[in-house]
Amino acid sequence: MRKLAITLVVVAVVAVAAVVGLRTVTGKIHDLLPQPEDCTASVGDHDATLDPEQAENAALITALAVRRGLPARAATIALATAMQESKLYNIEGGDRDSLGLFQQRPSQGWGTRAQILDPVHATNAFYDALVKIPDYQDLEITVAAQQVQHSAYPAAYAKHEADARALASALTGYSAHSFSCRYDAPAAGAGHPAALRKEVRSLFDGLIEAPVVRGSTMTVAVPSRTTGWSVAQYVVAESRRLGIARVSYAGWTWSAGGHSSWQHGGPTAAQVEIRLS
Repeated sequence: MRKLAITLVVVAVVAVAAVVGLRTVTGKIHDLLPQPEDCTASVGDHDATLDPEQAENAALITALAVRRGLPARAATIALATAMQESKLYNIEGGDRDSLGLFQQRPSQGWGTRAQILDPVHATNAFYDALVKIPDYQDLEITVAAQQVQHSAYPAAYAKHEADARALASALTGYSAHSFSCRYDAPAAGAGHPAALRKEVRSLFDGLIEAPVVRGSTMTVAVPSRTTGWSVAQYVVAESRRLGIARVSYAGWTWSAGGHSSWQHGGPTAAQVEIRLS
C-alpha cells in the first residue's frame, strides 16, 4: 500500500513537472513569435480594437472633431459611419462612384475624386453636413448618420455604436490613458521632428501652444487635461507612421516595443512630451 502511494506521488510530480515545462516552452515560443500590431480603446468594460491603418484614420476623424470644437457625440457618429461604410480604410472604390472613408460620391456633390480620397477633406465634408442637422446630438446614431449618408441600409450603423463610443471617448481625451497601441519600437532615425511638429500643430490649431522641438523630443503645452489626452492619444495612434518611440503626459507614459498600455511614470507638467526614435 505504501509503495502504491509513493508511486502515485511520483507520477503526480512528473505530471506537474511536464505541465510546467510545457507552459515554459510555450511561453518562450510565444515570446519569439511576432506579436500582432494593433490599437485598443478600453473605456469602461468595452474594448474596441483596430489595426494600425484603421487606428490612424479613427484618430484623424476624431482630431478633426476636436479642432472644430464639436462634441464627442459628433466623433462617435462619424466613426460609426466610417466603420460601416469603409471599415475605417480609405478605399478607392465602392458602390457606383463611392470613394474613401465615408464612401462619398463625386456625383452627389461631395467633391472631386482626389478631394474625397483626402481623409481631411472627406471628414470635414461629413462634419459640414452633420452640423446642419437640427439637434443631431439628441438623435440616435443611426438616424443622424442616415441623414448625412442616405444609405440603403440605415440600421447597419447601430452595430458599430459601442466601438465608436469607446474610440471617441478615448481620442477626444475624455477617457485618460485609455487608447494604446502595440507596435515594435521604430528604427533609429525613423521619426522626423519637422513633420511631426507640422502635423500636430495643423490638427490642433488654436487649441495648443506651438510645439517645441529639441533634438529628438517635442513638447506640446496644452490648456486642459482633456486636450492633453486628445493630443497624446492621437500621437500614439499615429506613432507607427511617424516613428514615435515614447509619449508621456500627466504622469503616464506609453512606449513602443514595451507594454502596450500606458504605464505610471513620466513628466507631470501640463505638456505632452513626445520622443522620436
